[in-house]
Amino acid sequence: MAINRFVDRKTVSAAEAHLARVADGSARHSHLHALAEASGPHAARDLADAVHLLCKLHGSHPGLVELALSLSPAGPANRWLGRATDGFERERLYLVRLTAAVGPQPSTPGAAETESALVAQRHALEILARSERNGCALGAATALVSDWWPIRRLLDRAAARVGIECPAPSLPDEASVMEAIDFACDTPASERALAFGGEQLLLQHRGLLDLLEARAAARERWDG
Repeated sequence: MAINRFVDRKTVSAAEAHLARVADGSARHSHLHALAEASGPHAARDLADAVHLLCKLHGSHPGLVELALSLSPAGPANRWLGRATDGFERERLYLVRLTAAVGPQPSTPGAAETESALVAQRHALEILARSERNGCALGAATALVSDWWPIRRLLDRAAARVGIECPAPSLPDEASVMEAIDFACDTPASERALAFGGEQLLLQHRGLLDLLEARAAARERWDG
């Protein structure tokens, strides 16, 4: 008799798949680990560069979460986006204050290329936030909130170096992310849109970390 080896396999929900996707985001990037643990002679300028570029990507208002909220219909996802907006606004203000505290952005070869890349990334985030596909904006917003935790380690490291207080994190927790997704994404189409939005947000963060790594290497060569 044939045995179906998949009968006992646990079905993974859209929310669980989404969080697993985010777990492979910024937290797995080697340069983020290097920045969060930075202690070498170039640590201050590498952290300053990271803070400045993060501020250029996420320091403007309205950001991705606010835009997603403004276009979201009433319901559980809208209420979650409202809480996320309040929490991320506090994170944004922390990022802006930290950007001023770390001093000027370090001189780096390829400044024009960096600015062009950041413009493209900001445009990509706006497109995700304004997407009419049900689930896409929520996928990007929940991925941003979840992926912000490892990024916050980097910010707190920079804050410790310049002697400013790190505010308590105020973003929605994992359980609320899962609840919002479970309510909002109940069709295969919305689950695909959720996955797409999350993947694209993570792609932008990986691109930013790749850029920061390349800029740090360029400064090393420049000094040499």
